Amino acid sequence: MIASGPAAARWRELLQARAIPAEIRAAAPQDPSRHDPARFVPPVAPKDTPSRRAALQLLGPHGGTVLDVGCGAGAAGLALVPTASHLTGVDHAADMLQAFERACTERGVAHRSVLGPWPDVAPQAGAADVVVSHHVGYNTVELGPFLRALDAAARRGVVVELHAVHPGAWLDPLWLQFHGLRRPPPATAQDVLAVVAEVGLHPEVQRWARPAQPRHPEAELDFSLRRLCLPVQRRNEVAEAVARLGPRHRDLVTISWST
Repeated sequence: MIASGPAAARWRELLQARAIPAEIRAAAPQDPSRHDPARFVPPVAPKDTPSRRAALQLLGPHGGTVLDVGCGAGAAGLALVPTASHLTGVDHAADMLQAFERACTERGVAHRSVLGPWPDVAPQAGAADVVVSHHVGYNTVELGPFLRALDAAARRGVVVELHAVHPGAWLDPLWLQFHGLRRPPPATAQDVLAVVAEVGLHPEVQRWARPAQPRHPEAELDFSLRRLCLPVQRRNEVAEAVARLGPRHRDLVTISWST
């Protein structure tokens, strides 16, 4: 069921307004929404972030199972091992799930994967002690049902991590430069929190920052080129334009609650 409250409606409008215009998308040489799994390979030693600490607190000293929604290559869930005894990864992209499975196998972590969009595949994913979902919110037009399904799948609690401002907003000057397109105002974490409140959840909120330097700069440049719907022949132009923007500022928000 689609959430129909004012916060959910505003969220939907904000995301739909930032959709890539059909004529630009049709001329794109590559799918602008595709992500390279190489950008998301989990580090061997996980960073001690507020999101990781919140999930570990929910797992408690005896540990438990974790469901990672929008798992990508598995960084959010694998950061909780060995406290997490089993990981279930959900993602709509088959190549991301393959990267998740490979990372779990290499680390000897018990796991299974579920292919498909959340919450459509929630019945197949089942329940877990803790549910985590990192950097999926801004790709989710119907945020209310998404959040409700996270909450329903968690026995102990949920941890959601996302950017304080829509992560595509930093490219707005380049949309103007390369396409003459002025982008509408981006959604923010405050808009997310308004939907969280609207569905009746009462979370703890932590704001923090990540270093500006990307872990995979070449892969991130390739993604910027693809996201801007430009051919590879313009890679150097995009690299110069990105460099002029300066370091990308990453303000993040961790939203967590007990169930």
